[in-house]
Amino acid sequence: MSKRDYYEVLGLDRNASGEDIKRAYRKLAKKYHPDVNPGDKQAEQVFKEVNEAYEVLSDSTKRSQYDTFGHAAANGQGGFGGHGDFGGFGDFGGFGDIFETFFGGGFSSARANTRPVKGSDLRADLELEFEEAAFGITKDIRVTRQEKCTVCDGSGAKPGTSPKTCDKCGGSGQVRYRQNTALGRFETIRTCDRCHGEGTIIEDRCRECGGSGRVRKTRTLTIKVPAGVDNGSVVSLRGEGEPGERGGPSGDLYVYIRVRPHRIFNRENENVYCDIPITFVQAALGDEIEVPTLDGRVKQTIPEGTQSGTVFRLRGKGIPRLNGRGRGDQYVKVTVKVPKKLSQEQKELLRKFDEISGDGTGQGGKSIIDKVKDAFGV
Repeated sequence: MSKRDYYEVLGLDRNASGEDIKRAYRKLAKKYHPDVNPGDKQAEQVFKEVNEAYEVLSDSTKRSQYDTFGHAAANGQGGFGGHGDFGGFGDFGGFGDIFETFFGGGFSSARANTRPVKGSDLRADLELEFEEAAFGITKDIRVTRQEKCTVCDGSGAKPGTSPKTCDKCGGSGQVRYRQNTALGRFETIRTCDRCHGEGTIIEDRCRECGGSGRVRKTRTLTIKVPAGVDNGSVVSLRGEGEPGERGGPSGDLYVYIRVRPHRIFNRENENVYCDIPITFVQAALGDEIEVPTLDGRVKQTIPEGTQSGTVFRLRGKGIPRLNGRGRGDQYVKVTVKVPKKLSQEQKELLRKFDEISGDGTGQGGKSIIDKVKDAFGV
């Protein structure tokens, strides 16, 4: 029987790139591999054709010879200087992917579970008052986590006994498997399915932990919250997470902060904002008022003729900078209160003031009271 064209075998045209050849080869080799088609002689024959075509077309020199002379370039030994029915595999080309598909990882070996593993991290949530977040505080939190069993000292074995060496893997945690295939005899190394790679088996389990070597406990931990934390801040406690395995370090505990709103203050970064009402007389004549701050009340001068919405800055009265120096500022916005009800005497006094100031109502004009009301929507 005459040989089929190698490009036809791989389903490619003659302008195919090296990647095209490799991609087509992998697809066909996986499809027609004898281990996938046991006892199928036709699939085995196609598999041989695919390998022979790939050996030639994946080699630039052999491919050039084939493109010029066709099958006549062959030396009669199963291909272009090949090695038997499947041709020369050299560095096995794309066979690593195929072995991984059929033999569970190809030439790579499984590893025993003997390395130390760090424990899992944990999360806790902590709610603080506005002032607590601003100046920092020490708090107790309750955390439920896995801890080493004190009855078996973490071995998982019943007191007085100890884990036994696995008789299937001899304590290595690995098992070797040998397999005969159309490509020859292969050996793979897999994790022992009896001891799950640990190398030991617990025959008499600890009743307290059920053989896991761990028990679930709830602990009270003390956390020092630094000054300046805000919503979303995270405080970490190293080594307070789940315990590690095989001597590995414990994980960490991450505490997420939530700050309750304040009835007076609002916060933006390290600055504090508040609104303070003043009377029309205070705004017009000026005054000295007391302003609440995080440190207590302080004096603030209101200049004569202060307009509603004026903002005063109190330096250093804001939030301490997190892990830094100094503090932010406090911004005080004054709002002029307009009385909703006036006595007849008050009205007469205001009308008199309006006349004296030269802002009389005139014909169709508005009194100062009306102007104030319009300005503040009252």
